[in-house]
Amino acid sequence: MPSLSSSASRSARAARDAGAALSRASRRAVMAAAVALGSTLLIGAPAHAAPAVGQKAPDFVAMDTRGKQHQLSDFAGKYVVLEWTNPGCPFVRKHYGSGNMPATQKAATAKGVVWLAINSTERAASDYLQPAALDSWMKTQSAAPTAVLMDEDGTIGQAYGARTTPHIFIIDPKGTLVYAGGIDSIPSARPDDIKTATNYVNQALGEAFGGRPVSAAATRPYGCSIKYKS
Repeated sequence: MPSLSSSASRSARAARDAGAALSRASRRAVMAAAVALGSTLLIGAPAHAAPAVGQKAPDFVAMDTRGKQHQLSDFAGKYVVLEWTNPGCPFVRKHYGSGNMPATQKAATAKGVVWLAINSTERAASDYLQPAALDSWMKTQSAAPTAVLMDEDGTIGQAYGARTTPHIFIIDPKGTLVYAGGIDSIPSARPDDIKTATNYVNQALGEAFGGRPVSAAATRPYGCSIKYKS
């Protein structure tokens, strides 16, 4: 016959296991509710610490313009590009209208890279686009991101320290940030400058896929300031 102490031990273990399962279920419920309400959610990352190149990229959950939920960690094992965007910005229009951003997206996704365009423009801003309108604009530009994520509360943008549109971040298959900065080397709104600029995204991905360290891992982003929710 089992002793009282062993029965008590089993009961305590069962209670701990039940508590842990309830805690996991509660976290999943909170995550689902937050995303359903149109909010983005950081997972296991301090709100104040933007990552530097060489550090782990903060995980997050967000809804795209078509109502589908995405979590960064779901893409573990792949390179991921995060591109901050806002169609109301002339620097964004430069790179989309010229075809440069769509071409860069297509070159990356053809290699199996996941490309997430992110709009952190707050809803009250004059150039904010509703998800359907942003999705439609991307189509008119022949854009080719894997998904366009809505971050109206600025949670993701502020976690990464995104400052401008565009602002680009590249994450390696291990979840480490390997590039942060501008799309190219000439900080202007003139489309004619694209042909003589170094495309830092193409360069970084080419080096990474070739097994080489990224030579320009941190560059200066340029563009319009992101209109974060105050």
